[in-house]
Amino acid sequence: MRLIAGFGARFAGLLFVFLGVTLAIYLLVFALPGDPIRALGGDRPLPPNVVEALREKYNLNAPLWNQYLDYILGLFRGDFGLDFRGRSVSDQMAARWPVTIALALTAWAIELMVGIFLGVLAAVKAGTAIDKAVLWSTIIFGAVPVFVLAATAQLVLGARLEIFPVAGTEAGWPTAYLLPALVLAVFGLAAISRLMRDSVIDNLRADYVRTARVKGLSRRRIVGVHVMRNSMVPAVTYLATDLGALLGSTIVVEGVFNLPGVGNLLFSAIRTHEGTTIVGVSVALIMIFLITSLVVDALHYLLDPRIRR
Repeated sequence: MRLIAGFGARFAGLLFVFLGVTLAIYLLVFALPGDPIRALGGDRPLPPNVVEALREKYNLNAPLWNQYLDYILGLFRGDFGLDFRGRSVSDQMAARWPVTIALALTAWAIELMVGIFLGVLAAVKAGTAIDKAVLWSTIIFGAVPVFVLAATAQLVLGARLEIFPVAGTEAGWPTAYLLPALVLAVFGLAAISRLMRDSVIDNLRADYVRTARVKGLSRRRIVGVHVMRNSMVPAVTYLATDLGALLGSTIVVEGVFNLPGVGNLLFSAIRTHEGTTIVGVSVALIMIFLITSLVVDALHYLLDPRIRR
């Protein structure tokens, strides 16, 4: 009963955050100066009667608060609205989600496997040259801006060495996704490896490890079973929340590698001032991030017996 009440309170808090963040995004997009309807005509201004009809169609004549309320009510019905060319934002995202999800999951899998391996290796070899090499490499690569790393990787590994495709998804998964996924994963690798290193070192000094050694358990079993399980709690927290962050971080990478995903859709919408598309994609990414936060709480409950008690 206490667990249900705790998750209920957590859900209510996340709903409050969702409404606050979506309101902020909506106000930032639609309260900016300029008329997006007039911008549709480009160099040839639209007739005043056409502008007025379009503003009426998209409810832009109503007060901003009413516009936001109508938008939120539409979201609860699964409607992300129409862009200023009459296209469904939901349909546009549905056509592009497979690319973004494939890219984010590939990057996430690289973070999971390589990051945890490097963190455990650095912890077991603490103070050695291997530990220092892992630490400095993650710091250096993690400090490089994503667009610089993406452009450099595309030029060197794609154009010059021809190891990976330069752009597009014609080669299919995983070939077309490996290089952009590696670029995305570098920043998570730096964090997850340091988290695992510190967590494993702390657990290796714990009393239960000394007890396991006295009982005659092998070092491989101590580290691989007991230490790893307790050390995974902070790593799982980071990995679960980072999955949502990866989906949002694909904007730059999809632009550099010309991947037709949701990030590229958001980038195009910003350039063309498609406010409904900007808000719709941003809201979808927020929803994913909040859902992963709930999943993190559930994983904590499963991994850590102290939370269950």
